Amino acid sequence: MQKTWLVLKNEFIQAVARRSFILTLVLIPLIGFVITLAVANLQKNSSGGSNPINEIISPSVLPSVEGFVDSSGLVKFIPQSLARRLKAFPSEQEAQQGLRIGEITAYYLIAPDYLQSGKVTYVRPDFNPLGGLSQSGVINELLENNLLDRDLGLVDRLQNPMNLETISLTQQPARDPGNALTFFLPYIVTMFFYIIILTSASLLLSSISNEKESRVMEILMTSVTPMQMLTGKIIALGLAGLMQTIFWSGSGLLLLRLSGASFNVPIAFQLPASILVWGVIFFLLGYALYGSLMAGLGALVPNLREASQATTVIILPLIVPLMVISSLVSDPNGTLAIALSLFPLTSPVTMMTRLAAGQIPFWQPALAAALLVASAFLVVRAVAGMFRAQNLLSGQSFRLNVFFKELIGR
Repeated sequence: MQKTWLVLKNEFIQAVARRSFILTLVLIPLIGFVITLAVANLQKNSSGGSNPINEIISPSVLPSVEGFVDSSGLVKFIPQSLARRLKAFPSEQEAQQGLRIGEITAYYLIAPDYLQSGKVTYVRPDFNPLGGLSQSGVINELLENNLLDRDLGLVDRLQNPMNLETISLTQQPARDPGNALTFFLPYIVTMFFYIIILTSASLLLSSISNEKESRVMEILMTSVTPMQMLTGKIIALGLAGLMQTIFWSGSGLLLLRLSGASFNVPIAFQLPASILVWGVIFFLLGYALYGSLMAGLGALVPNLREASQATTVIILPLIVPLMVISSLVSDPNGTLAIALSLFPLTSPVTMMTRLAAGQIPFWQPALAAALLVASAFLVVRAVAGMFRAQNLLSGQSFRLNVFFKELIGR
């Protein structure tokens, strides 16, 4: 235990004293501060005048006037709300003349057989696929009013066919499927956990590879057992990664307080406090599992460059939840979501996605955590066996089949 503590203390001090660690620890909150300051200045400018970004994205100009030629005889009247945006022309020639002199910006041709075919042709002088149909709702509203013969009640029901009320049997408020936060909130949580687990595990790979390449590992193995060395390194770098994550999160909250900014997030999208507890658990267990695999990789590769190339094979299961995230968000209690959240190699990221997407039974994250503990313990024991003299001294190229044979103890 004393030797494990010595490895832990030495590795932790080396990790937090690295220039790269300090730079990332400070630069990310600093970038957040600069962005927050820029947004605050833009908001101040917009209160006294126009926001330059908004002016670029959505110029504040008056709605343009467009024309239409009705060859079907359907249009009997133009609603008052559309009179300033649509102008009727008796023929296409007169509509073209209005377009040439700038009276209108474009015009619609309603086909004679519109009631059977629904055909409407849109004519404009330029090619603008993004903004060309920005006023297509105007002609839609015109046709709807005339098709329903000025029945405003039917027009309103056509435009708003139902007032949907969702009743959830769970205690968590229902989320609006049409709200962008329904997808982006779990997506952000997923990416966050993917990045911090991968970053922390890569620190262990870098440490093992550098010590092996510099022959420090050979000296270390004469004083401590592989199990003591791995345990100390995993705990130390896990604490460094957790400290980094807490510092970033705390800096973000502090920046929001100092800037006076606040987000009016609907209650349905506010994450429960329990997700923080599960987040710490799945981060530590996910890091322990993947960090151990990275350590085994570092024991078999001759240098860090070749280790970086072989990392893709190790992290492939961690990428799977990102590939199927739409299915996980739309059906967090589906078969695929449950299977991926219980499989140890995909559970750290998948379970956090599900917890952010909706309410799930308590036994599932508890079972996933237990499976992760067992898997991490077995992997650490298997990887400890890779730190043998024949592996540390050989310097042979990395082979995937050798790695898996060593992992299963063959």
